Order: sequence, then C-alpha cells, then structure tokens
Amino acid sequence: MLSASFAAMTAIFAKVGVENVNADFATLIRTLVIVAVLAAIVAATGQAQNLTEISGKTYGFLALSGLATGASWLCYFRALKLGNAAQVAPIDKLSVVLVAIFGVVFLGERLSGLNWLGIALIAVGAVLVAYKV
Repeated sequence: MLSASFAAMTAIFAKVGVENVNADFATLIRTLVIVAVLAAIVAATGQAQNLTEISGKTYGFLALSGLATGASWLCYFRALKLGNAAQVAPIDKLSVVLVAIFGVVFLGERLSGLNWLGIALIAVGAVLVAYKV
C-alpha cells in the first residue's frame, strides 16, 4: 500500500512539476533526486556491496532494468505533460498486466484462471479509467 500511495503521489507531483519545464529535463531532475536519496540510504544503512563480487549477469540485467526504467520515466513524463494525471496513470499501470504476461512467457511462471481473470479486470479497469468522455 505504501508503494501504491507513493506512486499516486508521484503522478500528482510530476503533473504539477512538468507544467513549466521540458518533460525530459524534469525526468533528469527526478532521477538526480532519486540517486541522491538512494545513495544516502545505502551509505547510512551500510548496505553497500563490493562491486567486484557482483556477477556480469547481474550487472547486465540491472543495466537493462535501468534502461527500461529510464525509458518508462521518459514516456510517463511526456504523457503527463500532454494529458491528465487521472488518465495517464491508469495506462501506465497496464504494466501490471504486461508483467503477468511477460512472467509467463519469459520466466515460466504459472497463473491460475482466477489470476488471469484479475489481470483481465485490471486491464479493463485501466482502460475505463483512462477513457476520456
């Protein structure tokens, strides 16, 4: 619930934040804030790890994840610049549906019929909330 609450605040704060600035530059500012906060948390809690002990595979997939995150944020901020937060955010949350599909296809995860019904309802709900009358 905290993650969902922070994600909701992200949409509202970002919508206001991109009003008078280029969406890509706004994404850069947001990213710098995230890097600074995470660096402080890792330093304060002693969670830093020896970089040489991390495998190449791990670095590769974390790099791909970072690239996907950056692309997602760029698209999200551009969409917020153009549209209403109440319509942009639900479309962004279709990622839940895509994660389920990708998990099955690429990771071999199994979902029950009830799980698929929930995924379908999320998809339909997101589209209905985003639909502009």
